[in-house]
Amino acid sequence: MRRFSIGIVAAITFFTPMQAQSAQIAQSAVTVGGAQAALLVPPKPRASLVLMTGGNGYLSIAGDGSIGRGAGNQLVRTRESYARMGFAVLVPTNGVDLAAAVAYMSKIRRPVTIVGTSRGTQRAARGIAAGARPDKLILTSGFLSDESGDHDNVMRILGSPSALPRTLVIENRKDACRLTAPAGVVPFVKWSAGRAHVVWLNGGVSQGRDCGARAYHGFNGLDARVVSIVAGFAR
Repeated sequence: MRRFSIGIVAAITFFTPMQAQSAQIAQSAVTVGGAQAALLVPPKPRASLVLMTGGNGYLSIAGDGSIGRGAGNQLVRTRESYARMGFAVLVPTNGVDLAAAVAYMSKIRRPVTIVGTSRGTQRAARGIAAGARPDKLILTSGFLSDESGDHDNVMRILGSPSALPRTLVIENRKDACRLTAPAGVVPFVKWSAGRAHVVWLNGGVSQGRDCGARAYHGFNGLDARVVSIVAGFAR
């Protein structure tokens, strides 16, 4: 009898609330706005995020919603953290009709926030210029203004700050990517006419290319901080 009791105790698994919620997150691959996307939905979503990856924007998404190619991008690698915090999360590959993506996530839970990083900030701006109407916008390591280092930037794509929803910029002061220089942030915030503000981060770990996902540009070593800031703004 004693040995039987010990066996029962050993078989019991205790889950923390975070582990239990993670186990209940529904993950799948969906087609939205003409593009494949990974979708994560917690039991009771509090808000929705559309995460726009950087680089060429192309992701390899399996039928179960897992991501292969492109998984190292800062937004992509932290997508499950947002789902565990109660956000419905859509991670589309390049070519998505962003207006359709926002409408899709609106049916799950508003507010809907578009979060773009690096070249994803260009795609986010093009989507808004084409008619996407998110409740909020977050731009990290962004192509924001001419001073960022590239003329193909959010200011030029939108043309007028009137198209901006409430916007947050997250920038690492040590970002050494020549296309997303920290010097581009202040001109963008001034241009936004009060619609945008900035949170500055400083530090982390830099590995590989200056414009890569594991450099300061990709907030390497600062993921938890970025997730916290994004979540606080998007709620």
